[in-house]
Amino acid sequence: MVPSFDDGTSLYNFVVRDGNGVKGMVDSGLTTVPVAYMQPPRERIDKESARKHEQLPIDLSRLDGPEHDEVAIEIVRAAETLGFFQVINHGVPVDLLESLKDTANKFFGLPPEQKAVYRSEVSPTPLVKYGTSFVPEKEAALEWKDYISLQYVNDAEALQHWPIEIRDVALEYLRTSIKMVRKLLEVLMVNLGMKLVDPKIDALIDKKMVNMNFYPTCPNPDLTVGVGRHSDMGTITVLLQDGIGGLYVKIEEDMRFGKKGEWVEIPPTPGALVINVGDMLQVVSNKRYKSAEHRVRTTNTTSRVSIPIFTIPKLTEKIAPLPHLVEKDGIAHYREFLFADYMKNFFGNAHEGKKSLDFVKNVDSS
Repeated sequence: MVPSFDDGTSLYNFVVRDGNGVKGMVDSGLTTVPVAYMQPPRERIDKESARKHEQLPIDLSRLDGPEHDEVAIEIVRAAETLGFFQVINHGVPVDLLESLKDTANKFFGLPPEQKAVYRSEVSPTPLVKYGTSFVPEKEAALEWKDYISLQYVNDAEALQHWPIEIRDVALEYLRTSIKMVRKLLEVLMVNLGMKLVDPKIDALIDKKMVNMNFYPTCPNPDLTVGVGRHSDMGTITVLLQDGIGGLYVKIEEDMRFGKKGEWVEIPPTPGALVINVGDMLQVVSNKRYKSAEHRVRTTNTTSRVSIPIFTIPKLTEKIAPLPHLVEKDGIAHYREFLFADYMKNFFGNAHEGKKSLDFVKNVDSS
């Protein structure tokens, strides 16, 4: 029996506790957005006033060749300004990207009971979590999103524990993307004065996670968000978005394509992947690189999928601004911390812009 979605407890039980998700709610014949999903006006996304980010994708096939230095400058500039950029010729087969989108749509089209077995309370493995919104029990307004999260330890564990419907394509996506991530991180860290052999480079991307996000059609997209304002907690994120669009990034400083505080849309580019800087890169670079605040809009025309790969440090890694950068800047903007503590704080609170970084901000930093 479908509950009344006007009742907050019934809605929470149906969508969250029982694992039906937003898709189950929409499939029940929902015609209006329930109050629980209505964002306050300041959090709503004004699609009409947002401009598209017109920066051309960076061609990664030019790395390690005669144009390497030129491409490295483009990557560094993007990390220092918007914190988001798109890449092409990245080494991930385009047909694999198309297969990923198809696989994600098919997975979320499965009956609710097949997905709900991976809810965190009952999942047979800690490597797989199926859920909805971000931290539903702590959010004032829920996000219009369902997801499945796949933690990577090694290939054998993934093949054993990841859902059979998505494991092979998700694993291949990770395998092919991580080579690109390593190259990008090397460029960014060398620019900060590190050596390629420095073990900290590997430590920053020690753990990996593949998510598949599903944003069902929404009857009133102007009232909701697919994902609220946040920056990513890790080091580098790789994102495959489908052709529908809806990813918005906040500009931190005035630049040629926008003013501070404006939101720009990252338009889908066929065959491209979106790269963004995470909080850990902002910390180790002592604020040189920007972990961009971003959010996702919903749509009333068709459902949307996105598939990010999150690379994060090992849990026992101590994170702090690089000492030589602190010496040069005359101040450490962040204190040293254990990554596990940062991760616990990040997942213990609802999305609220870049507030997570306040957890490690140096009190002497302006």
